[in-house]
Order: sequence, then C-alpha cells, then structure tokens
Amino acid sequence: MRNGFKVYDTDTHVGPSAEALQPHLSAKLRTLVPDLEAHYMDVKIGWAGEQREAPFRHRFRFAKQEGWSTSIPRYLGEAGPRANAERHFQKFMGVSFPTEGGADDDAAARLRDMDNEGSDVHFLVSSGGVGHPDPETEMEFVFAQHRYLDAFCGRDPRRLKSCLTVSPLSIDKSVAEIRRWGKSPWAVAVHPSLPLDYPLDHPDLHPIWAATQEHGLSVIHHSFATGYPGYRDLWANPFIGRCASHPWAAMRAIASFVGGGLMDRFPEIRYAVLESGFGWLPFWANRMDDQAIYVGYVAELKHKMSEYLTGGRFFTSIEQHEGPHLAKNVIDSMGDHILMFGSDYPHAESRFPESVDRTLAWQNVIGGDAMKKMLWDNPVNLFGEP
Repeated sequence: MRNGFKVYDTDTHVGPSAEALQPHLSAKLRTLVPDLEAHYMDVKIGWAGEQREAPFRHRFRFAKQEGWSTSIPRYLGEAGPRANAERHFQKFMGVSFPTEGGADDDAAARLRDMDNEGSDVHFLVSSGGVGHPDPETEMEFVFAQHRYLDAFCGRDPRRLKSCLTVSPLSIDKSVAEIRRWGKSPWAVAVHPSLPLDYPLDHPDLHPIWAATQEHGLSVIHHSFATGYPGYRDLWANPFIGRCASHPWAAMRAIASFVGGGLMDRFPEIRYAVLESGFGWLPFWANRMDDQAIYVGYVAELKHKMSEYLTGGRFFTSIEQHEGPHLAKNVIDSMGDHILMFGSDYPHAESRFPESVDRTLAWQNVIGGDAMKKMLWDNPVNLFGEP
C-alpha cells in the first residue's frame, strides 16, 4: 500500500534460469533431451542491464532467435550499419537495480522489492517454453514452467499471481493444464503462445477459451520484441522496432480477438493487453468500428467493436512514459474502468523503485477515484480478488 492506495501491479515479469527450472523438469523431458546442458546459454546481462560475472546462470536455447533484436543495428540517417556494430542493452530507466534473483528463484527478494516500491500484488507475466522445435518437448518445458510458478508464487500466492501458457502446439494438453492449475490461488490468466502467423481467432483454440472461461481466468496479450507482426520491415533499426512492436502487436491482437467474435462466443471471458501502451486505444476503437463496416471480413458481432473495449471485460496496463494527460484522455473517451497500473519490473524500462510514486502523481490530473480504480479495482475486476 502507498499513500492510502492498495496497488496491484499488472505488468511484471518472471523467467527462471535453467538452474531454477531444473528441479521442475520431468523424467520424460530428460529422456527427450538427454544433453540439456549442451543447450545452455550464458546470462551475462541481467533483466535491467546488470553486468553479470562468472560463473554465469543460463537460459535454454534450442533455436536461432528471430526478430529485430538479433539483426545488425543501423542508426537512423545512416546508409547502413556501422562497421562491427553490435546492439547495446537498453538504458535502465530506474534509480536502483531490482534485487538479484527476484525474477528467477528468490521469491523472498521479490516480495522485499514489492514492499520497497509499495506494491501489494504482482502479476507475473510468464511465457513457458523455450522454443524447442519438437512440440512434445516444448510442451514438457511449458509443464515445467507451471510447476516452477506453483513453487515460486507459492511463497505468498496472495501477493504473487501469474498465468498459464497455452499453445496450439497441443490444444488438449493446454486444456489439461488449465484444468490442473486453474483453481490454484496464483493462476489468474492464460497467456497464448502462438507460432508466427498463427491467428489468435483460429477456431481450433475454442476449447482453450472454453476452459479459460470455465475456470474464471482472464486472457492476456503481452507483446515481445521478436516474432511480432511486421518485424521483417524495420530497416534494421532497433528504435523503430521497439517503438512499433508492442502497440502494433496489441492492436492486431485486439482486432483478432474481438473481431473474431470470441467475446460473444465466450461471454464471461475478460481480455487484457499489457505493456503495449494505451494512448492509441480511442483511435483504434474508432478505427475498428469504421473498418468493420467499410471493409468487413469480421465475425457476426452483437455489438460495435469499440463497445467490447468499453463494456467492462477489456483492460490494459499503463506505460509510465505516456503520462497522466493521455490517461485522462482515455478515461474521458472510454471510461475509468480500463486502465491498470503496470511497472514492467524488473526490466530496464521500469522506474524501480519509484514506479508507484511516479504514478501516484497522476492523481492531480485524473483524480482520486480514477487513481483507485487504476491501481486496484480494475486489476481486481480482471484477475479476481487476491
């Protein structure tokens, strides 16, 4: 709690190192991949840009990473990449680095950081799987991630919440994981992990949405730097890539999920986009309304597309840099029941440990009632009472 406000941070991250995940790997996975250590990649830079020292922890790496984050960078205004150019890590936007281990295997450190910043609850964005080319093996890594989350969040499941990775790689197994973990106190959402070019509105995914609704879970979208739509068309520039990746991927996800009729077919499902900005929401809502009539090619919908965004089952986390005046614009245009606090802990873009205090200053523009809803009520409406 901070200054009399309860705080639910809806955009934080967790990602176990190979070492943290090892205790949760199944015997089947060890048989499928007997040389696990051969697929270790050193983690030399921390979540916020910390320079690590040997001996390093590791990530599993089975496939070549794609996207703008792996291309040779070109500075805007220059004809091509500089000789021997390499991508540098992003600038840390906070004051002090988050505590070591808080996003890996030390839940106690995580809870101390939460107390320091003033957060009562963290929603931990988790993306299971490691990119293994064999679907059976990849799903075993997903199962291990869920067991890891059960242990990590189990330290205090009232304050630590997370999501289940679901995938078209195995619809049946994804549904089974929802049934296995969906009533756990920490599991409050599902996070689709889709192969490149696989549409979110594909009808094969309907059993996953049905199980999600049955268990009272929400569906989240969180954009990432690799594999998002349009990543092949950035003129090799990381600035354009990072600016475009999150909002464009979220725009596409909203158009697909809503335009595919999923909020009609599953009338209790709640949907949220995280870490993708919010100032574009009024524009996108109005544009979808117009284009659904002008162009078509959407499902038979019971409402205007914008009404699904304003009807109480759609939410989005804030980005600190967009500030209070854009927040007020969204609130005035679409209602005060959509925006949610998010810090991006422990990434470099977070303002740790000042994210809560910086957002509380928005109260002078958006007002106390809207602040209470953004910090607590709206996240609770999305994820449920902690």
